[in-house]
Amino acid sequence: MRFPLSMTAGMAGYIFRNKFRPRPEWQENRVAANGSANPFKIIHGGPAKRKREPHPMIGKRFPLVLMLEPLHACNLTCTGCGRIREYESTITEMLSVEECLRAVDECGAPVVSICGGEPMLYPQLPELVEKILERGKHIYLCTNGMFIRKKLGDYRPDPKLFFNVHLDGLEKTHDLCVERDGVFREAIEGIKAAKAAGFKVCTNTTVFQETDMAEVEALFEYLKPFDLDGHMISPGYAYLAVNDREIFLTREDIREKFKNIDRLGAKYALNATPVYQDFLKGERELPCTAWGNPTYNIKGWKGPCYLITDAHYETFEDLMTKTDWESYGHGNDPRCEHCMVHCGYEPSAALGINGQLKDGLRMLEWALR
Repeated sequence: MRFPLSMTAGMAGYIFRNKFRPRPEWQENRVAANGSANPFKIIHGGPAKRKREPHPMIGKRFPLVLMLEPLHACNLTCTGCGRIREYESTITEMLSVEECLRAVDECGAPVVSICGGEPMLYPQLPELVEKILERGKHIYLCTNGMFIRKKLGDYRPDPKLFFNVHLDGLEKTHDLCVERDGVFREAIEGIKAAKAAGFKVCTNTTVFQETDMAEVEALFEYLKPFDLDGHMISPGYAYLAVNDREIFLTREDIREKFKNIDRLGAKYALNATPVYQDFLKGERELPCTAWGNPTYNIKGWKGPCYLITDAHYETFEDLMTKTDWESYGHGNDPRCEHCMVHCGYEPSAALGINGQLKDGLRMLEWALR
């Protein structure tokens, strides 16, 4: 199976319950009367005013995956990373374990992606992981892989815990992206050690303008003997904090890059749903469901999404009710114009938005493969 049965069944049950009985306190609209916090909001008015359909889930908002950032410090300076630049002023600050767990409980998402920064630099990470697992959550521990071998003994294998190792290509390309030689080799050794110790391990690959998709396929082929537990893949997004715009993709670029993703998905265990793959190829449209992947960090709940920061909120309820969700997304905000990343659109695929009759069987076959 692509995911543990407990994860597949738990997520399906969670989605079913929340779609039919969404938390009412998360559906209120408390946006200030003078407008949204979004300074880029496109105002549709005048003679050419066009009718916009409301977001199909606007009244049934709930999270699927919590992006938890206990710190933003990192041992690398990756070219496409916005975190170490956007949060430069708080780079030495960290959340307490109690603050992290409060966010996990407040949000209630069944999956927690622990990211950063480099989360394995967080001194209390083993304690945090253990207490999140005690809550029955599934964890993706997102890491550059350089500390896995050194710190592997601090963790115990669990079917709900995945090491998610970032690899943007084979050795030469990956080391160029992370701006340090030797990182690829150390990440591979970490992957081998984690698998040998009985841990679940997957990889995460970001596709940029210069990414050769043939090399991505070669990377997956190289990793095949290690019997990994899936590969995440997503187009890169132009963080406002990253000055090098030439590395990022337009929507047209993305569709060209991902036109053969079906073939990749048939050969390798991609953790990208068939519906999201259709979206990447341009075969269907999906609305952004950014609230499905909320982000919590040292400044609070980051709004509106993992990639854009217009506000930080003290509570998850404030994020859900004080964000003018309908003013974001493709066609509503110029910063969203070329975004097709999984943290905004995979939730829409999982929720069955713009669904087709065959989707149910396709998703079931994909999950059980």
